[in-house]
Amino acid sequence: MNESIGSIQTAALAQIAAATDVRTLDDARVAVLGKKGTLSLAAAGIKEVPPQEKAAFGQLLNAARTAITAALAEKQAALREQADRAALAGIDLTLPARRVPVGSLHPLTLIRDQAIGILRRMGFALADGPEIEDEFHCFDALNTPADHPARNEKDTFYFDSGKLLRTHTSSVQIRTMESQPPPLRIIAPGSAYRRDEIDATHLSAFNQLEGLYVDREVSLPDLKGTLEYFFREMFGTSTEVRFRPHFFPFTEPSFEIDVKLQIKGQTPRWIEVAGCGMVDPAVFESLSQSRKDQAYDPEQVTGFAFGMGLDRLAMIRWGIKDIRLLIENDVRFLKQFA
Repeated sequence: MNESIGSIQTAALAQIAAATDVRTLDDARVAVLGKKGTLSLAAAGIKEVPPQEKAAFGQLLNAARTAITAALAEKQAALREQADRAALAGIDLTLPARRVPVGSLHPLTLIRDQAIGILRRMGFALADGPEIEDEFHCFDALNTPADHPARNEKDTFYFDSGKLLRTHTSSVQIRTMESQPPPLRIIAPGSAYRRDEIDATHLSAFNQLEGLYVDREVSLPDLKGTLEYFFREMFGTSTEVRFRPHFFPFTEPSFEIDVKLQIKGQTPRWIEVAGCGMVDPAVFESLSQSRKDQAYDPEQVTGFAFGMGLDRLAMIRWGIKDIRLLIENDVRFLKQFA
């Protein structure tokens, strides 16, 4: 029996050494170690070995199995190395590698993150709210009368339920003040929707960033200093900023903000970038009724608010002439930001 184990081992090692590919190597493994393999059948015959010889027979059997298993592993590694060399044959390693395309954040994401970063450094916290709103939070609480053009179905997307797609993120300011007492310093970036005709400067779905600061003795100089700093951080420290009187239902006094755009080879020109103003006391009075307390008593607190279109900021920042480029997902345009 011992001679049989030795013969099986010798034959198996020879068959393994002669294997030329993975398939023939696996055939050799099955022929020896499979359920009906020669070494497996020999092991099954241990019951016929005299008791005094079983220990020696078992040791011999284990030694053969170990030698055959090691030979299989060694041969498999050699065949794999051989296959790898064959796969690399004919490849010119001196050729330059193929360039791997590099992605990038969308320009709107870039401008939003930069704007948030500037305002966060000034102490503003992020706030969020629903895009499907009701008329109270979108209009009534913001001192917008029932006959205001913005409330017309020609300008706003209404649902059959009476709810609407928010026309600005100012509704987030109202919801935040409802849930939090002053002092309050927040920014609300997000999508807004209006029934605008889509052209080179207008979209029906666009991106806004609005801010609100409410506390005791908040003043117009606070508003002016905040926004001048913001736009100079956004467009450069030499950026000229001006405030023009305007009207918004929810702020008084109100202003539109322009920055002087300087493009090489062109005459500098002023371009509108944002609207702002001191929160109208009527907004605080409406809020007091909603909250049923005097946390926002207009005799005790003041505040300022501002809003800007992120799409417009991106157009100014990178000289984009058509706003539709920001939503068309044209890789030829977007790869400029990679």
